[in-house]
Amino acid sequence: MVKFKKLTLAIAFTGTLALAACGGGADERSNGSSGSDEDSIKQVLLDGSSTVYPIMEAVAEEYAGVEPDVEVSVGVSGSGGGFEKFTQGEIDISNASRPIKDEEAKAAKANGIEFTEFEIAYDGLSVVVNKDNHWVDKLTIDQLKQIWIEDGSTKKWSDIDPSWPDEEISFYSPGADSGTFDYFNEVILEDEPIVEGATLSEDDNVLVTGVAGDKNAIGYFGYAYYAENTDKLKVVPIVNPETDEAVKPTNDTIQSNEYAPLSRPLFIYVNNEKVKDEAIYNFVKYTLENAGELATDVGYVNLPKERYDQALSKLESLK
Repeated sequence: MVKFKKLTLAIAFTGTLALAACGGGADERSNGSSGSDEDSIKQVLLDGSSTVYPIMEAVAEEYAGVEPDVEVSVGVSGSGGGFEKFTQGEIDISNASRPIKDEEAKAAKANGIEFTEFEIAYDGLSVVVNKDNHWVDKLTIDQLKQIWIEDGSTKKWSDIDPSWPDEEISFYSPGADSGTFDYFNEVILEDEPIVEGATLSEDDNVLVTGVAGDKNAIGYFGYAYYAENTDKLKVVPIVNPETDEAVKPTNDTIQSNEYAPLSRPLFIYVNNEKVKDEAIYNFVKYTLENAGELATDVGYVNLPKERYDQALSKLESLK
């Protein structure tokens, strides 16, 4: 396999939105009825998490060199948006940075859709501040909650630590359809409301730009988006509540779960009936065979090899 070159995420994200817009739903697939070369192209439709997007876009780009007659469309609508389309049968594969919710699984069942979950990589949800922020050198989980929760006050850095500047904090967060938002909400906010006035966006590049341009900003998103922008952002070590050690997200600390509680798995969900189609099956197989290397290339962390082998066996059983 040709090694995938590291993505420029801002460009790739914009390009994928255009591809997703023209990709259409499952009912728009070519059926070959006219006999043209264009009609003979088979489609594989993916949508969902912006965090998982860089991995699956890398897979799709590499796969185009292996199977030029298969068109892979990778959309970005957030984990929730992807599951909504997936449970309606509009796409073949849902990219997700969180497990499927009970209500989403029920929606799939109501529509006669059976599915299988595959882990493809690890991520470390990264908390970032502006490069000129010289006062924050670590944060505890309690401090993160104090910063991000809506409590009716105007949040200033000095509220968190009196030695920090008496300046109002600016907030940049993934949108409510994002699995990253869901994960942060569950683990840090404990399902309490996020601070009002936060800039919310499904496009993580908007968050990168916002934090990079505001000395008093704080944000969070998937590790790959930090790794792509280390020259623009400062990552904040998070105090592990079990060890009381401040830990930065790195490949090693994410894989070992030392970067806790913000290390998490990333997923794809496949429609069991659709994966019996040869084009879709072969793409999923290629994904599981190459996701580890490509995840590393774009800034995430691969699973142990045996995990991918187990996933391939699970895929084989779906034939």
